[in-house]
Amino acid sequence: MEISRDYDEPQPKQDKRVGGTKAVLFVYVTEGLENMAFIANAVSLVTYFMGYMNFSLTKSANTVTNFMGTSFILALLGGAIADTYLTRFKTCVLFGFVELLGYALLTVQAHFDQLRPTPCTDVSKQCETANTGQAAILYTGLYLVALGTSGIKGALPLLGADQFDSKDPKEAAQLSSFFNWFVFSLTGGSIAGVTFVVWISSNKGWDWAFGVCTIAVLLAIVFVCIGKPFYRDNAPKGSALIRILQVLVSAIRNRNLPIPKMEDELYEIYDKGTVEVPNEILQRTNQFRFLDRAAVHMTSWGASPSMARGPWRLCTVTQVEETKILLRMLPIILSTVFINTCLAQLQTFSIQQSMTLDTHILGFKIPAPSLPVIPLVFNFTFIPIYDRIFVPLARRITGIPTGIRYLQRVGVGLVLSTISMAISAIMETRRKSVAVKNNMVDSKDPLPMSVFWLGFQYAVFGLADMFTLVGLLEFYHAESSARMKGISTGISWFSLAFGYFISSLVVEVVNKASGGWLASNNLNRDKLNYFYWLLSTLSAVNFVIYLGCASWYKYKNSEMKQEENFIDGNAKD
Repeated sequence: MEISRDYDEPQPKQDKRVGGTKAVLFVYVTEGLENMAFIANAVSLVTYFMGYMNFSLTKSANTVTNFMGTSFILALLGGAIADTYLTRFKTCVLFGFVELLGYALLTVQAHFDQLRPTPCTDVSKQCETANTGQAAILYTGLYLVALGTSGIKGALPLLGADQFDSKDPKEAAQLSSFFNWFVFSLTGGSIAGVTFVVWISSNKGWDWAFGVCTIAVLLAIVFVCIGKPFYRDNAPKGSALIRILQVLVSAIRNRNLPIPKMEDELYEIYDKGTVEVPNEILQRTNQFRFLDRAAVHMTSWGASPSMARGPWRLCTVTQVEETKILLRMLPIILSTVFINTCLAQLQTFSIQQSMTLDTHILGFKIPAPSLPVIPLVFNFTFIPIYDRIFVPLARRITGIPTGIRYLQRVGVGLVLSTISMAISAIMETRRKSVAVKNNMVDSKDPLPMSVFWLGFQYAVFGLADMFTLVGLLEFYHAESSARMKGISTGISWFSLAFGYFISSLVVEVVNKASGGWLASNNLNRDKLNYFYWLLSTLSAVNFVIYLGCASWYKYKNSEMKQEENFIDGNAKD
């Protein structure tokens, strides 16, 4: 086994003149501005599709969830590009301009009447549908926005996390707080989106709203560029996906070779790397042992050197362990998907619920799509309390730098999600009873029930989303290897994406299986409360599955420590 050892040479250190809290201020502002535009559309596009594009309720809901799902699933692409070809900074700027183009196209369509179908004023009659050209403009603009925001979501958290050196105790603590404050800035942008931008769409028109989104994304690009002199912008480290494929192919090719009993017989390269791409050595673990064959040197078993060489025949132990990390993460990824299916319902059907209720408070009329401001304000208040009070107290008790484990934090979020769906079912049952009691089942007038009754389900789910999102962002970043940070950040958004896609499927399946619980455009005649009870039950089942997956998962650091103890124990014997 050919190795080179350079342990005596000093390891490259981060430049202390750049990075740190000063650099991430630009990341926070960029995230706030970009997310202001994105979330404003996430919560209100249903009304745009129904009122301006003449989509049905179900088609509007599914179009939004498909758009949101695509936005998050393509974050894998943004993360992969940031890892492989471009720096984090360049990835953010490139995809920012793509998103800017998408919003500009939507602004143009919303401004010119000939680019949209004639508004439908009588829902009892067949409405004019968008023609091929109008639909093409809409979907092109939408999915340019989806592509652009996905790249930013995949690269911007990485750009922020790169500003802290995890090997420096002081900066490691700041890195732990970074994700909390990143979500805090995301939440601040969301509040501006669901209030200011939604108010503009309701009172000034959708062309003004899309125009504001265009300006917000342009300012986001400007701010991330202003911060360029302060960034530690890591160089691309090569394709993590290619490295994983090399391990799988090598393991298959070497499937007939025995796995050595001694770890030193497996192939590894020990060097200091470079300042741009420092080398990270991962120790061998006992899970997924069949992959260890990818690191078995074939020359040890009589093969010619020409056959034994090559990245598709021989991989390092570190490369094998990177693949194992991803495989260990898969059950966690899949078991956190369903909470985002529930989130999709709050951004679609709950908005439609609010449109049937009295939205006045203290003499002001609150736009229905602005209802999510309730959990957002709650989170905006709770995140600093969590970071500054709960985490230090929990750290003293548990000794864990983050207060509680990442997966424990995610588990709390899943429990709260289950409770939120149950509250949603209760609130919908009450809303329908008010409609029946006042003989307003088929009326378009607001029911004599305040929209803020829906605030309970939003507040509880807001907490659930905060625990889960921050927990997953920290988990994937901390547990992934240095060469897989982009992919792991993309994975943290992937569960969001898959949840939105499943939401569309769930709605269709429930409609067919139930005989039309959600088939009508009249919520007073639909069975949305039954649908929420179904989601609550499925969320509870999902939590049980998650407990099994989380119990099986072994954290990277503790696992490596156990392996070191195992080796030391053998050495002593």
